[in-house]
Amino acid sequence: MTPEVMAFYSALDDFETWRAALSAEGIDLRQADDIADPASVRHALVWKPPHGFFARYPNLGLVVNLGAGVDALVGRDDLPDVPITRLSDPKMARMMAGYVLFAVTRHARDIPAFERAQRERRWHYIHPRDPETISVGVLGLGELGLTAALECARQGYRVLGWSNTLKSVEGIETSAGLRALPDVLASSDILVCMLPQTPQTRGLLDAERLMQMKRGAAFINVSRGSIVDEPALIEALRSGHIAEATLDVFAAEPLSPESPLWAMDNVLVTPHLASVALPGSAARQIGENVRRLRDGEPLLGRVDPRRGY
Repeated sequence: MTPEVMAFYSALDDFETWRAALSAEGIDLRQADDIADPASVRHALVWKPPHGFFARYPNLGLVVNLGAGVDALVGRDDLPDVPITRLSDPKMARMMAGYVLFAVTRHARDIPAFERAQRERRWHYIHPRDPETISVGVLGLGELGLTAALECARQGYRVLGWSNTLKSVEGIETSAGLRALPDVLASSDILVCMLPQTPQTRGLLDAERLMQMKRGAAFINVSRGSIVDEPALIEALRSGHIAEATLDVFAAEPLSPESPLWAMDNVLVTPHLASVALPGSAARQIGENVRRLRDGEPLLGRVDPRRGY
């Protein structure tokens, strides 16, 4: 069988690594700009392609987003009427859970205070707290959010899970809907934002909702910067209403060198790496979806453009 031709576009991901991984799945991955016959392309593996990118491929049958978040694709006026899938790789969920647990534990164990004391060459003891006395709010219980929430619960934290629709999860206190959100904000010692970016979540954590958070709480964002009012967050961090933050995502990326967040000693900045697609494992899902598309079977990780995820 002739290998399926898949066009690749990403300014961040390594083409050769993906090419080798997908070759084992019988997929001929090619750089978009190097494809001589656009009509041969049946699939596209992309991350934030330029406007009009898809129009060059008349026989396109599948778009694969290079990541779990598909906000850069849905809502575009140049998107073809073909299935869109996100990468749903168990290793991505495990990677995300590891980052969230690191960030939660860092705040729960007062590590930022020790980091400041070290810079001042000052011996500073804070007695560790029992994890069961620390409430961790997790906004968003999708695949990644749920895995992270369960990992925090496994470590003994009291986990409050909030989502758009109510979910029943053993070991997690769940709630849903905007009416329940203020209680989660006010009850969380550490708040983790893991929501997808949709028209409903954009700007959800505005100045008013940030002030509904428990005073002195810590905030972790590993979803999308647009969900949070960044100037309001900066002000809340300056005032001490939010004591500390771990931020992996921002309203504009890369984060501008002029952003006050860089210089704030109660903020940890990381460059949008909490969870990334690993070609070696994600390629299997892509290959499976190519086979499913060919056989007319339901696709894994298919995106509903109306919902935005």
